[in-house]
Amino acid sequence: MVKLEEVEDEAFTSTQGDEEGDWDTDSESEASDASDPADDETLFERISALKDVIPPNSRRSISASLSKTTEWGWWGVQGVAKIGWIVSASMIMLGIPYAIAMSEDQQIAMQEKEMQMQQSANEVIAPGATSQQSGQQSR
Repeated sequence: MVKLEEVEDEAFTSTQGDEEGDWDTDSESEASDASDPADDETLFERISALKDVIPPNSRRSISASLSKTTEWGWWGVQGVAKIGWIVSASMIMLGIPYAIAMSEDQQIAMQEKEMQMQQSANEVIAPGATSQQSGQQSR
């Protein structure tokens, strides 16, 4: 079984007459001990108190302009999102088949180039052999 024993802190038992106690920087000053009513206010309460400074007509016009600005902002965001969706879907539907067709055309061009190189190599090795073969095939 555990026994608890209370241990008193020396800082609480020391007297104010000690020189160390007079220069103690951890203790709060007397000015900070006084309760400031502004410390109890929240930021929302402070902002809501500012409404008394602005006349009601001005508040209404500011509120209406902010409402319209917000409305136009959301409209703009939705428009940009719709345009982005249309562009991305169009790119997928049109861009991918186009890219595939281009790669096929490049492959065909490479094959034709290889065939031309083979024919030129055959002409160097046996000149006129290809023309005789093509003449025999046409008969």
